Amino acid sequence: MLRHRVHAGADVIKIGVGSGSVCSTRMKTGVGIPQLSAILDCAEAVHGIGAQIISDGGCTCPGDVAKSFGAGSDFVMIGGMFAGHDESAGDLVERDGKKYKSYYGMASSTAMAMHADPASYRAAEGDLVELPYRGPIKNTVLDLLGGLRSTCSYVGAKKLSQLQRKTVFVRVSRQHSGVFEAFRKLD
Repeated sequence: MLRHRVHAGADVIKIGVGSGSVCSTRMKTGVGIPQLSAILDCAEAVHGIGAQIISDGGCTCPGDVAKSFGAGSDFVMIGGMFAGHDESAGDLVERDGKKYKSYYGMASSTAMAMHADPASYRAAEGDLVELPYRGPIKNTVLDLLGGLRSTCSYVGAKKLSQLQRKTVFVRVSRQHSGVFEAFRKLD
């Protein structure tokens, strides 16, 4: 299926379903897998046919973006990290002396009402939320770029494009973390 999309003219393949910060697709439909696993499963195949990957998001901090690039993404959707700033869409409201900005998923009933003809046979698969107001986006962008630079430094990548070749992922489970916790208590 990926090969057909590339032959039809696609340069970039979006990987992931339901991972966005305000997406409820996985809860509503049972469809989707954790985002890092999705990227790891698809990276070799997508790059092997000459396309690039855009990861479907769900990142909450610079480390999540770094892991996405390390797993094989060429681009990362990070709407939730940029939401709540002056430069982002959404209404600014003040309540009890605190400021908030609205943010909604593109499969939410809010988005469907604004951008499409909402179909009564589909469930909304996104939420409308209010996030604490975060001011200008500059500090968030600088934090993100600083995190990516540090990641590259730690793994020995001179460029972001080298991150996938330099990154090693280690599976950590609750079972194993409990064993390590037990050893620490014995010390």
